[in-house]
Amino acid sequence: MASGSSGQGVSRVLVRYWLPVLAYVAVIFTLSAQARLAPPLHFQNSDKVMHLLEYGGLGLLLSRAVRASLPGHTWVATALFTVALGMTVGACDEVFQSYVPGRESSVFDWFADSTGIVFAQIAFLAFAREQEKE
Repeated sequence: MASGSSGQGVSRVLVRYWLPVLAYVAVIFTLSAQARLAPPLHFQNSDKVMHLLEYGGLGLLLSRAVRASLPGHTWVATALFTVALGMTVGACDEVFQSYVPGRESSVFDWFADSTGIVFAQIAFLAFAREQEKE
């Protein structure tokens, strides 16, 4: 009976926390597959801002999922693991884009992705700090 409860807990974590992450990553890769995709805003480096915002959202979703999956770990450990995971997704996205006609792969885009992930973790840790005060 204990293993059944554990299995339901794992399923709940997968559906509630990891399914939104997977859906978000699917959207990122779907956008990356679009040839000659232009950012919705038009100013210098607007594409970098879009990368930062896009991966900031991913960073927040990843934080939730990692925290739910590793409840015994510190908030900082969760944030560091999330940064590593998010940066890996960003790198994979850039490699994927290098094979899409009309798209460019750039280390500067990856830096923007990584910055979004890091900013999300700063917000995540600020939230954690507030939770510990309560």
